[in-house]
Amino acid sequence: YIGLFSHSFMQENILRLLIRFLSLLPLPVLRGGGRLIGWLLYRLPNRECRTARINLKLCFPDLSQGERELLLKETLKENATTLLEMPAVWYGSTERWMDRIEGESVRQEILRLKGQGKGVIFAMPHLGNFELSAHFIGQIGTGVGLYRPPRKAGLESVMLEGRNRPGKNNRMVPADRHGIKALYQALENNEFVVILPDQQPKGARGGTGVFAPFFGIPALTMTLVNRFASKTGAPVYLIGFVRTGRKPGYQVIGKLAEPEVGSRDLELAAGALNQGIEQLVRLYPAQYQWTYRRFEAQPDGGASPYKQA
Repeated sequence: YIGLFSHSFMQENILRLLIRFLSLLPLPVLRGGGRLIGWLLYRLPNRECRTARINLKLCFPDLSQGERELLLKETLKENATTLLEMPAVWYGSTERWMDRIEGESVRQEILRLKGQGKGVIFAMPHLGNFELSAHFIGQIGTGVGLYRPPRKAGLESVMLEGRNRPGKNNRMVPADRHGIKALYQALENNEFVVILPDQQPKGARGGTGVFAPFFGIPALTMTLVNRFASKTGAPVYLIGFVRTGRKPGYQVIGKLAEPEVGSRDLELAAGALNQGIEQLVRLYPAQYQWTYRRFEAQPDGGASPYKQA
């Protein structure tokens, strides 16, 4: 046991040092490194490239194979860039990052929603550099984010250390009953809650998820956003943080979710949620996390498209 603890402790310290080192690098260097890693991922056999290729084939059947391959290359580069940028976002000053973000219209819309007094539920898909939300949302009000503890030992403390750094108005809670209670309390206090809505829930029908179309493909979709919206009456706002290639560097994109997100019909609510996510993703498709096995579970126990491949 001592040996296992020491090994885990060593890995955690090495990871923390690596993250701290990456946080000190200039943004152009991180972006260049991300594009290089993405290029390597496209050239070398790996799970991320295979998964993204399958997802793009499922979700963009109207594109030619050549067009999908171009999108795949950009996806791998953008996903790697997001990963390398994370430490810089965690350890960088809010003032510096806010200078790089264009999002005044979204900010005004959020303030209007907050004025209703019921809090705001942010449904934030894995699009662009979603870690920027801590700086942006924390400048508007108090936010509570829900996270799923990582499987690898040692990663949780490093992740929480980074995500809790930007501002004093943010805190993370785990996806358990205590965390859910904390999110309800936040909405009662007219605060913000942040949920990543495009992660596959562990349960199926009758549990924590239902199947609903996402890019026309059945996807096991969480009902958590619906539960908060239906029970509290809080508005659901879809939000993303994308790289633009122009100054200041990032654009906040967002839209109010359709009212059906709060419906008692869980499939209707999940479909409205996925439709809203899809609309944001189509604006910047290469910056979405297509490397995630979003369609692993299939209705009625159907075969996973990733296993078939």
